[in-house]
Amino acid sequence: MASPRPAARTSRRRRWTLLLLVLFVAVPLAEIYVLIQVGQVIGAWWTIVLLVLDSILGSWLIKREGGRAWAALRTTLASGRMPAREIADGALVLIGGTLMLSPGFVSDAFGILLILPVTRPFFRRLLTSVVARRLVMAGPGGPGGPGFPRTPRQGPGNGGRPGPDVVRGDVVDEP
Repeated sequence: MASPRPAARTSRRRRWTLLLLVLFVAVPLAEIYVLIQVGQVIGAWWTIVLLVLDSILGSWLIKREGGRAWAALRTTLASGRMPAREIADGALVLIGGTLMLSPGFVSDAFGILLILPVTRPFFRRLLTSVVARRLVMAGPGGPGGPGFPRTPRQGPGNGGRPGPDVVRGDVVDEP
């Protein structure tokens, strides 16, 4: 009997292909459409000035929020806690900054939403759920690709749980 995994993998691959198609075709078309519409309303030169000012605002926001995210990461690491939230914030500021520096009003609007501390928690939850779902799909044995076992190992020192063998003991330093 055939395994259902290849069908699920094919479905996932089709979703990613569709998403990339939308990103590489629809988004640039939307950017061009919005640029033309804004240019017709305020003029071509004012549109260019607005895009430059928008990039300057984006640079300032990246510097400000990136600095805050870096300081929060250092504080969390110094306190000995796991910096999951701070890493997510840093990633969102990085992605938002990249979008802000690219020309276009649609990408700039989305970039601002990723950078601003008011809207960032929503995107942080979204990013966390996507990453958690990817980790659960990959599982402890890896994604099942080349070099990874298809089924997780059952380690005798691990209570029958999938993953590597665990040997419990104490580390003794000798002089």
